[in-house]
Amino acid sequence: MLTKVLLIAFTLLVAFTILFASILRTASVRYEFNSPPSANVNESLENEEKIDYFLAFPGKVLPDSPFWPLKALRDKIWLLFTTNPLRQAELKLLFADKRIGSSQILFEKGKEDIGLSTLTKAEKYLEEATLKEEEVRRTGIDTSEFLLRLSKASLKHYEITQGLLEIASGNVKPIIVQTQEYSKKSFERARNGLLEKGKSPLQNPFIW
Repeated sequence: MLTKVLLIAFTLLVAFTILFASILRTASVRYEFNSPPSANVNESLENEEKIDYFLAFPGKVLPDSPFWPLKALRDKIWLLFTTNPLRQAELKLLFADKRIGSSQILFEKGKEDIGLSTLTKAEKYLEEATLKEEEVRRTGIDTSEFLLRLSKASLKHYEITQGLLEIASGNVKPIIVQTQEYSKKSFERARNGLLEKGKSPLQNPFIW
């Protein structure tokens, strides 16, 4: 019995060590990454205007992995120990970007259920990033750079969900359309924030 307890404790210790090492390793990363596009989804968009924004690589551990709960826990711990409000907004955007990338991969693998739940979580993180930015901006902090990144990210998220509509089954499509409201509202709020600061917002290439 004691051996089993010690083995479990050792396993947890190793897991958390890996998680915190991952946090330290990625703590200073930028939030746009030049990763290769996913062929299946982007083929359907080849005749449409692309958004010049590259999502962070989602990593090898996706929500269909048994190790995903540890990765999700890492993100929560990362946020918990982040006290800078603007940094919190940046982290939420990073998590949103990684999750929508994961969702795209899962849809392509035919795992619609988990892909859809991951997409919903991604867009909720996007909304949280938007709300946190507004909170920070009200304190007088200049968030212009983040607002520009947020507006690009919002359009990119919408672009990806448009691609998902091309490969999703009929009963899933209406739910994807509902999730698009998050990216639409996030873009509009970021655009209004830039206008409020006298900055030129991005042009929206989509019709909604």
